[in-house]
Amino acid sequence: MTRLAIFDVDGTLVDSQGDIVASMTGAFQAVGLPVPARAAILSIVGLSLDHAMVRLAPEADTATHDRMVAAYKAHYQELRVKAGAASSPLYPGIREAVEALAARDDTVLAIATGKSRRGLLALLENHGWSGLFASVQVADDHPSKPHPSMLFTALAETGVTAERAVMIGDTTYDMDMAGAAGLSFLGVDWGYHPPALLTGAAEILSAAAQIPDAVLRLTGEPA
Repeated sequence: MTRLAIFDVDGTLVDSQGDIVASMTGAFQAVGLPVPARAAILSIVGLSLDHAMVRLAPEADTATHDRMVAAYKAHYQELRVKAGAASSPLYPGIREAVEALAARDDTVLAIATGKSRRGLLALLENHGWSGLFASVQVADDHPSKPHPSMLFTALAETGVTAERAVMIGDTTYDMDMAGAAGLSFLGVDWGYHPPALLTGAAEILSAAAQIPDAVLRLTGEPA
């Protein structure tokens, strides 16, 4: 019986905080607003960009938010083109953990991310992961996390039931999205939200090597 492991990207698979902070800095400078603190910027990782801008600059109007989103995307793309895979490096052990799950005949993988499709596909190509994920859900096609639309679509596309699926992520947005969709949630402690906030997690992992066994436990079979 097939199981589904759905991964968040930023703060879970890749450490993209350098490019995120630099791009958000560029977005605020582009419209003449003071740049938020690094902690504030990282707190919105996982949200779609339009929601992130409203959260970080609530005093700005819609037109300004739109300019900020465009500036952010332009900065991020420039950084990605310059650095390639080094722009958003995989966390230690992530490649081995993800590819171990992908190698199982009874397991399919998906992604649910606040990134754009263009940005995500470039990232996957940079890391040699094009085609590895059976379902790819991005901000272009869904309401922002924690709305469960991404997860419902991933379940529908793969034909897996919620009881046989697990969401793996680092933020409360991932956790709340999983809860709204009726999925188990695996938290990771190396991302951008403090692990203490991940109160709805079935488990909180401290190493990528723990992911495969935890996915098997939470989807109804022993490791």
